[in-house]
Amino acid sequence: MAAVKRVLVLSDARLGHVNQSIAYAKYLGYEHDVVEVVFKSKVSKIFSYIFDALKIRTGILFQTKVHRRYDIVVGTGSSTYYAVKVLAKKMHAKSVTMMLPRGYRYDFDVIFAQNHDNPVKKDNIIEIPSNFAYVEPKGLYKAKKKSIAIVLGGDSKVFSMQEKEIAAYLDFIMKYYKGYEMVLSTSPRTSKKIEVLLEMYNFAYQVIFSQNPINPMADFLKECEMICITGDSTSMISEAISYGKSAVLVLPLESKGKNKFETFMQALEKKGYLHIFNGNIEQKNKKINFLTYIYKANEII
Repeated sequence: MAAVKRVLVLSDARLGHVNQSIAYAKYLGYEHDVVEVVFKSKVSKIFSYIFDALKIRTGILFQTKVHRRYDIVVGTGSSTYYAVKVLAKKMHAKSVTMMLPRGYRYDFDVIFAQNHDNPVKKDNIIEIPSNFAYVEPKGLYKAKKKSIAIVLGGDSKVFSMQEKEIAAYLDFIMKYYKGYEMVLSTSPRTSKKIEVLLEMYNFAYQVIFSQNPINPMADFLKECEMICITGDSTSMISEAISYGKSAVLVLPLESKGKNKFETFMQALEKKGYLHIFNGNIEQKNKKINFLTYIYKANEII
C-alpha cells in the first residue's frame, strides 16, 4: 500500500492566509497539519531576508513545533516563507507558497501568484486569478424559495464601511429583489455601528458574527441565486467565484486611493466572474476551477 502523502501548512495566525494553504492540501486530497510559525523577533525577520539572499537555511530565526516528516511544506504570508524553505530542505520535501513571496528569492518549487501582483515569468510561478479557496457547505442555511444573500465585511487599512453607503445598498437590493428570501451574514470586522443599522431590516435568516461566530457563506453559495459581497475581502470574493451557481455582485466601498484590491476585482469582472455594482445589476456567475492550477503544479513538482 502506498504511503499517505502529507502536507505541512505553516500558519502566520491570519485566517485568510491559512485557509489558502489548507485549500491547496484539500484539492490535492492529502492529509495536512497546521503548525504556527513565529519569528523570534522583528530583527529575526529582517535577517531572514538577508539569509535567504545568501542561500543560508537555518532554523535559528523562528519558532515552530514539527514532529514528523512531510512531503510538501506550504505557506501563505511573509512570516511563513523563510520557514517553508528551511523545513522543506530539512525534510527533503517540496516547497510551495500560495502568494508571491516578495522580498525572498523565487526558488521555491512552486509559487502560486495572483495576477494583480504582476509576477515575473518563471517556470515555477503559476499565475492564478484569485486566492485559493476550498468551499464546503455546512448545512447552516436552506433556502425556502428564491433567495439573495448579502455578506458584509468591515473596515480595513484600505477600505472604510459607512452606514449611509450600506443602507443605500440594502435598500436597492431589497427593492430590486422584492419577494425573494433575503439572508445576511456579517464578519469579524463588521463594526457595531453597522450592526445597529442592520436592526432596521428584516432578514429571513441572518448571522451577526459578534453574537454568533459562524460562517454560512458556503451555504449561501449553494442555495442563493445571487450573493452580494462588500469589496473589502479578497478571501470572500475568492470563495464566491469558486463554488456553486450563485451570481456574484461586489458592493464597492470607499477606499483610500487606488489599490490592488480594486485592480483584483476589476480583472475578475472583465473575465465574467463577478459584477461590480454601478447602479445596475448584472448576472455574472463564471466559476474558477482551482484543480486546473493544481494539475499545473503537479507537473512541476
